[in-house]
Amino acid sequence: MRSLIDILDFSPEELQELIDTANDIIEHPAFYSDKCRGRKLATLFYEPSTRTRLSFEAAMYELGGNVLGFSEANSSSAAKGESVADTAKTVSCYADIIAMRHPKEGAPLVAAMNASIPVINAGDGGHNHPTQTLADLLTIYREKGGFENLTVGFCGDLKFGRTVHSLISALSRYKGLKVVLISPVELKLPSYVKKEVLAARSIPYIQTTDLESIMPELDILYMTRVQRERFFNEEDYLRLKDSYILTPEKLKNAKQDLAILHPLPRVNEISVAIDDDPRACYFKQVLYGKYMRMALILKLLKEAGRL
Repeated sequence: MRSLIDILDFSPEELQELIDTANDIIEHPAFYSDKCRGRKLATLFYEPSTRTRLSFEAAMYELGGNVLGFSEANSSSAAKGESVADTAKTVSCYADIIAMRHPKEGAPLVAAMNASIPVINAGDGGHNHPTQTLADLLTIYREKGGFENLTVGFCGDLKFGRTVHSLISALSRYKGLKVVLISPVELKLPSYVKKEVLAARSIPYIQTTDLESIMPELDILYMTRVQRERFFNEEDYLRLKDSYILTPEKLKNAKQDLAILHPLPRVNEISVAIDDDPRACYFKQVLYGKYMRMALILKLLKEAGRL
């Protein structure tokens, strides 16, 4: 059974297929409004979410399907001690496809190994967030026309930022990529990502703590929040949370066609004064995420023989 657990589960050709489908949905929404009639998406969210969960629900409804599920672990049988494997087997009896978010790395993979329907990883701990990466890729594609020869800066929490890990993996397969890693020392990109993705593919990268000095080189700036929920120590969070705050002043030397992305939610790492800047793409990302999830649901249901 085909699922999406890691962005590398899909080839670059398959990612392009999803992008093409999403672009077609944007152009011809009525054509897709009945594609999933009679089909059900189960949203199993063991961790809080606004955009991802509502995006999946909106995607399924706009395809003519239905949604069932839960939005916190306490409202599921997990509160009684049920395993992820058993939940996956149970929900497979009720739905056609599952979207799962879980605080533990690897939980969606366990679900996929036990479900008899496709499973989509909607975020697992600090590990992966492939459908956010799909939203990121569509945003970059529509802003830049492709993925080759880009200098991409990742700024903020690169240690726990699962969206960063997934996007670096996805972009690593395209020619001419240059990566700039901007973070406090305590929140540097994990060594396994540098070794298994960047070094393994001979991708040039720079590590720095200084955002402004590197700004003129960037084609894309991917901002992230410092995530309170990933810290064991409140003092460390408070010390690091305001490490990078993007303001109009800091964009003075940036390229005019810079694309500023952020997986959201934003706390204060991007000034609201930037929201009206034409380079701000983070709310476009939200919308594009819905279209890419629509394309993904269609692909997985079709491959599972459920469309």
